[in-house]
Amino acid sequence: MDLGQTLLLWSALPTPLTPERTVDVESVGRLIRATIESGVTGVFLGGTCGEGPWLTDGERARLVEAAAAAAQGRLKLAAQVSDNSVPRVRDNVRRMAAAGADIAIVASPATFLNATPDRVVEFFVEAAQTSELPVGIYDLGLLRPFSIPVERLAEVYRLPTVCLVKDSSGESARRDVALAVRRERPELMLFNGDEFRCLEYLEVGYPGMMFGGAIAIAPQMQRIAELMQAGRGDDAREADAAMRERLWGIYGGAAITCWLTGLKHYLVRRGLFVSSTSFLDFPLTAECRDYIETLVKSTE
Repeated sequence: MDLGQTLLLWSALPTPLTPERTVDVESVGRLIRATIESGVTGVFLGGTCGEGPWLTDGERARLVEAAAAAAQGRLKLAAQVSDNSVPRVRDNVRRMAAAGADIAIVASPATFLNATPDRVVEFFVEAAQTSELPVGIYDLGLLRPFSIPVERLAEVYRLPTVCLVKDSSGESARRDVALAVRRERPELMLFNGDEFRCLEYLEVGYPGMMFGGAIAIAPQMQRIAELMQAGRGDDAREADAAMRERLWGIYGGAAITCWLTGLKHYLVRRGLFVSSTSFLDFPLTAECRDYIETLVKSTE
């Protein structure tokens, strides 16, 4: 990590839901206030961890409105606008801008037929160029059925409307492209989106972290980055191992058996959520529940 870089610490927030699977506005307020207190400076709303693809358009707007009301300008708000066509993306951007979002995040569509390289690139270019908000690109690489070809990534990242990249691909070639474009455009914010590859991305020069589990590990994220900046690699690796142990405990082990349900149950036990309801219905194992109970009691 470049010692001169400023750490960018963001959270891809889970969405608190009522048992009826609507946005719990009061819990959003508590979550946002706790996020600010943790030292995080930006949030990604309605991403995968935030269940944006499963929320209705109206509920996504309610989520952003509630977050904006609680944040009162103290956080940057990025919102998921990904969809299956550029007109739908533009419509989502308008909704999110009206709700108070600062940045629109675009990922590969869930359904995209005839996904030739040219058509995929054209989708992202047109979505970015016509957006009324600055745009972030959520790059999952080969983790999605299709993505921007690595040889065309720079074409998208150089667009003046693109202000950030959340890279969860884990692919070194895609990281290399992002870092090369950032040397041309120092204003481009680069975020590692995989909390289990924290050191890997810091070591090659990514200045940002944007994790779904950040609400549970923000102090550890900050500490790891500080140790890396101080050249204390061994201490950073030890801190990273401890952070992963915490995440695995909350998520239900290395197989992340409990994932989102575990994370929401942890937030219930912290008094931020009132329900662990989600659209995804991951189980909550006894082992995960016991770990969370011990963790919460140890930090009270």
